[in-house]
Amino acid sequence: MKSDKLNQEIAQKISEKEKVAILEILKNSEGEKGNLISILQTIQERYNFLPMYVLSFISEELDLPLAEIYSVATFYTQFKFQPVGKNHIICCDGTACHVKKGTLLLSWLENDLGIKSGETREDHEFSLESVACLGCCAISPVCVINGKIYGELTTKKLRKILKKIKE
Repeated sequence: MKSDKLNQEIAQKISEKEKVAILEILKNSEGEKGNLISILQTIQERYNFLPMYVLSFISEELDLPLAEIYSVATFYTQFKFQPVGKNHIICCDGTACHVKKGTLLLSWLENDLGIKSGETREDHEFSLESVACLGCCAISPVCVINGKIYGELTTKKLRKILKKIKE
């Protein structure tokens, strides 16, 4: 089949060193298709996103269609297909955050960083995204910056946080 050949061509772009590392990840997860989410999480920890050539290699090794791996990865918002920045900012746009002007925070960040939600700066210093809800409604509006939750945010507070990060 045409797609199998393409998958093999993509998978061949992986280096021998990477193959060893990926095979170790698969070995640790017992190479089971049922462990696909944890495999993808580990791959993303290693690369900071899910490179297509690595997904193709995993497809070959697990004898699992690439489309199936891709469908699982695209179902969960935690998985990224493009590298995220050194500093990853996630803004909540859930109801509580939206009501408390969280959209103004996102707009301010887009202007300050020079990128839109879903983008990474060319220098890879910052990436920005907006999600439907972070589940921190009691302290809204909320952003998660490099894994740390910041609540009851204002643009003034956000400016201070970014100043520290940029230093």
